[in-house]
Amino acid sequence: MARKRVSGRAFTRREMLAAYLGLPFALAGCSRPPPDMDGEIVGASDTVGHQARANMHLIPPPDRWQRAGVVIVGGGIAGLAAAWRFLKAGYQDFLLLELEKSPGGNSRSGASSLIAYPWGAHYVPAPLRENRLFITLLEEMGVLEGRDREGQPLVAEQYLCRDPQERVYYKGRWYEGLYLHAGESPEDRAQLQAFNEEVDRWVGWRDGRGRRAFAIPVAAGSDDPEVTALDKISMADWLEQRKLTSTRLHWLIDYACRDDYGSTMDQTSAWAGLFYFASRMRRPGAETQPLITWPEGNGRLVTHLYGKVRERVRLGLAVVEVNPAEAEGRRNVDVVAVDHTGQEVSGFHADQVIFAAPQFLTRYVLKPYRKQPPRHVADFEYGAWMVANLFLRDRPRSRGFPLAWDNVLYESPSLGYVVATHQRGLDRGPTVFTYYYPLCDADVRAARSRLESMDWQSCADVALTDLTRAHPEIRSITERLDVMRWGHAMIRPRPGFIWGGARREASLPYRGVHFAHSDLSGVSLFEEAFYHGVRAAEEVLSARAFAFRSIL
Repeated sequence: MARKRVSGRAFTRREMLAAYLGLPFALAGCSRPPPDMDGEIVGASDTVGHQARANMHLIPPPDRWQRAGVVIVGGGIAGLAAAWRFLKAGYQDFLLLELEKSPGGNSRSGASSLIAYPWGAHYVPAPLRENRLFITLLEEMGVLEGRDREGQPLVAEQYLCRDPQERVYYKGRWYEGLYLHAGESPEDRAQLQAFNEEVDRWVGWRDGRGRRAFAIPVAAGSDDPEVTALDKISMADWLEQRKLTSTRLHWLIDYACRDDYGSTMDQTSAWAGLFYFASRMRRPGAETQPLITWPEGNGRLVTHLYGKVRERVRLGLAVVEVNPAEAEGRRNVDVVAVDHTGQEVSGFHADQVIFAAPQFLTRYVLKPYRKQPPRHVADFEYGAWMVANLFLRDRPRSRGFPLAWDNVLYESPSLGYVVATHQRGLDRGPTVFTYYYPLCDADVRAARSRLESMDWQSCADVALTDLTRAHPEIRSITERLDVMRWGHAMIRPRPGFIWGGARREASLPYRGVHFAHSDLSGVSLFEEAFYHGVRAAEEVLSARAFAFRSIL
């Protein structure tokens, strides 16, 4: 049996499968991808990011400098949103620099000859009327077709997730929905109802200023002590306090935490756990807001934003230094970037910078932070994810409820898979499954190291072995399997982080540098990244005394 060396110790593939999928799979034996299966690890962020940090002391030659009013560092959603906001305001003296060869961050997507598919985020809930900013974007994209009698936006039917939306696999059979009703006891039903009543109470709750307890974006929600107190305990503790012990209910809530935060309910703040459910409901007792999705997931939103700002974007440039400085009595922010080869170094003299990358990078990139980073930087903790796209020549067989858009394995640590062809109504023949696996280790550094040590074959082993429990023929019908390793996939809202002060400190401008990223909200959602990108752009426009009207 082949062995894989990790942190100085060699692990067998059987040990690797036990670590990722549990002992029963390891004892059942190690089965590898077929020898004729194609695939690779995609994305250059690991190697290029590490190479960039190794080159952070490079100085561009005099002829490799240029001036820009504003430099945006990072081409994820926050960076693209900032650029989008500048152009809507009529401001064009900016450049956006992005490490990768394609923009979008963890909303990126790919495409095959058959269909486009996601590499990360793959849906957004239909916004409530209070989220005017996101509504503006969706109207611009033609996703909305008016308002209802309550003023709530109406999403065009073709953009709403097509039925069937979700199913869960349990003990050899697929069941409709995410909550496992089959075999539930009267006590299970009672506890699910009690939990829903608690969520309804928070949905209807308003503070003295009329704000919801949980809103999207987070900045629109309440900071009342009754709400912020939820951040002091874990979601698991919150359930225990209410004597909600149902295994099925615990599974549902733990799945929600792993799905949105890459952490278990023991590792997730009760505020974040309740936010997942309450922020997406219009009123108490209502259904959760319907989901907007495309075959490529949120990659469709990336394509739209990038199409608007493409001329001001420079891809394949890794920013290695942001240095607030003064020259001839004028404040500048100097930005140094290198290409993927590490050979060509470019410099940019900017009046201001929007740092639209995760906070953990500030200790490497922001020069004044290198020797002594602010305390708040260490409070930002990120989960690691593996995403695999499986290109299938045909559909696997299913026992029970038929193939849905989102397909979850109840007895697996993974999140299951989404089907790229579902939204297009292509219900037979070839398809693409996008498989998600969050590494929910308590030690996030160890998890990241473990993920980065995995080669393509190890990642393929995990994905195929896991899916074999529901689809025994998955290996024989998979023609290709590509893998993305997200070392810092999303911010983890552990207890005490959301309202502990770190987010507030991190969002404050620093010597001409303005910060924008979804991690400043404490939850990794498209809407949060979009909000912070626009907020930072409007901060810059205000500081430059630029005439514009805020859309926040």
